[in-house]
Amino acid sequence: MTEKKRVLMICLGNLCRSPIAEAVFYDQINKLGLSDSWEVDSAAIIGYHIGKNPDHRSMSIIREKGITDYSHKARQITRDDFFKFDWILAMDNSNIKYLNSMKPPNTTAKIELLGKYDPEGELTIRDPYYVYCFNMMFTLLDFIRYMNNVCEVQKHFWKNIKINNQIEALK
Repeated sequence: MTEKKRVLMICLGNLCRSPIAEAVFYDQINKLGLSDSWEVDSAAIIGYHIGKNPDHRSMSIIREKGITDYSHKARQITRDDFFKFDWILAMDNSNIKYLNSMKPPNTTAKIELLGKYDPEGELTIRDPYYVYCFNMMFTLLDFIRYMNNVCEVQKHFWKNIKINNQIEALK
């Protein structure tokens, strides 16, 4: 069987943005029947919230959108993550700056902004944690738009992965 492709979503505390991105990506790969080919996780830049569940407002919105099988405990990114994951997708430029500063030599992980995949060109995914009106609905819709575009951009790639898995199963 082909080795899984691995994606790590990163934000500051691993309570809002990266868990939502992880949940949406996980939901998309399941809907496409690619859970045997892809793995997704999320982590934080800082370690303040290690072991905590995602923000309750994030979880409420995720469940309202029909994603009911998601659970997560916050964790901090590690050096090993740069070797384990193929892509590390950050939410904003301060995340990118930190990731590039801690990236070990000889790693093949591709560090990018998740917003790079936004068809509307919005590169930064703002942190909603401290916003007076915590509007996670907007954020979740952004993530769905990004993930749909990731799938669209890489449609032939996803299709080839599926075909390769079917070929492997016949061997």
